[in-house]
Amino acid sequence: MKELSVVGGGVIGLSVAWRAAVRGHRVTVFDPDPGRGASWLAGGMLAPVTEAWPGEEDVLTLGEASLRRWPDFARDLAEEGVDPGLSPHGTLVVALDSADAGNLEMLAAYLAELGREVEQLTGREARRAEPGLAGSVRSGLLVPGDLAVDNRRLLHALKHACGRHGVEFRHETVTGLEGLGHVVLAAGAWTGRLHPALADAVRPLKGEILRLRPRRGCLPPPRRTVRAMVEGRPIYLVPREDGEVVLGATQYEAGFEETVTARGVRELLEGAERVLPGIAEYELVETAAGLRAASVDTMPFIGELGEGVFAATGHHRNGLLMAPLTADAAVAWLDGGPLPDEVAAATPSRRSEERV
Repeated sequence: MKELSVVGGGVIGLSVAWRAAVRGHRVTVFDPDPGRGASWLAGGMLAPVTEAWPGEEDVLTLGEASLRRWPDFARDLAEEGVDPGLSPHGTLVVALDSADAGNLEMLAAYLAELGREVEQLTGREARRAEPGLAGSVRSGLLVPGDLAVDNRRLLHALKHACGRHGVEFRHETVTGLEGLGHVVLAAGAWTGRLHPALADAVRPLKGEILRLRPRRGCLPPPRRTVRAMVEGRPIYLVPREDGEVVLGATQYEAGFEETVTARGVRELLEGAERVLPGIAEYELVETAAGLRAASVDTMPFIGELGEGVFAATGHHRNGLLMAPLTADAAVAWLDGGPLPDEVAAATPSRRSEERV
């Protein structure tokens, strides 16, 4: 048994803590408010294929490796006592104008070249799949393999599972790593302040999200995740089992500032109404902003930083998606075994190699 300090109590930190405690290690999580932060505000999309882009094949490989672990990860959590709410309904990406339709065709061709399963839809077929879509939707791309998870149920499930296995929570901010024993750095956007190797490699990227709920007489929310580009701005709508819809997400370079702006709310609502007109009659129940941990090259940092310190940060939009694989890697490191092959490209040592 080893003593492990996990710095950060978001989805990554809690996943590492739970898996390490199950292996018999003594785990302490340091976080002023575990289960909150960026993870609390996430959309919950587990969508590596939809996020794929030419030149980011390593990110796709990493995301798909973690996605394959998700069904077992969710089942194990449910067996601990709380179901995290995994949804298998896939993602529908829609285009509203000719430029967006062209981009969808390019994405479909790229994914087909990589051997990924997607289905191109006409506007009429897209509306048949999701009847609430606007009549102006020109085309769609259905990605059946994508999943989604209720982020807040997931965090509740992880905290519950950690409690069952004796994880200690210390509600404090860590400013130095001395005396903490083996350490996993999972402090999200703040990780760069805790280790010099990550000081210029992980930065905060602000995102605003809204939550809406259909009122009586409104059209129901979509059954699956719906994504679109509206005037060059990406939006997503992720339904929850309780009927709410998570609408996101803006993206700003704003340092550590977390206020919600009128402009951000307006852009999200206007974009959503272009895609799903009925949402204009929904009740707006929450507005919030969080800070993603963005890396310099879109890849997270998963691997040893030095003797006794392991990085698990920089996941950008994919923290929930990559939680199972990141946790497996951290526990393998703690146990003294080899890390999963898929995380090789995420090694923190690539930063020093780039400087050579």
